[in-house]
Amino acid sequence: MNVELTRFRVKKGKSERVDEWLAFLNDNMKDVLVTLEGEKMYVETIFRELLNGDEYLYWYSVQGVGGIEVDDSEHWIDKKHLEYWEECIDETFRPVDLKTEVVMIPEKIRENMI
Repeated sequence: MNVELTRFRVKKGKSERVDEWLAFLNDNMKDVLVTLEGEKMYVETIFRELLNGDEYLYWYSVQGVGGIEVDDSEHWIDKKHLEYWEECIDETFRPVDLKTEVVMIPEKIRENMI
């Protein structure tokens, strides 16, 4: 099981587009959840922060081993998600992976995640 939290910087001038992106994901949650199963993604959460004039998105995830990569998905929701990603995420910024220190998942839930 992989537990991750990664920070990505949003391109300047793309805040409104990020609004649309996040609304798109929320508005299409039924299809989003279908794609997570193939990825063995048990939990995926996006956080947003404005810090010193820069905007960041944080991805928190709990994922099993052996799922398909979102880049390999043929599902329409993933294709649209990646379009937003390419338009909004600043590829010149090196993503920051925060260090996992403690994972607190009750055993009865963890058993269902493997």
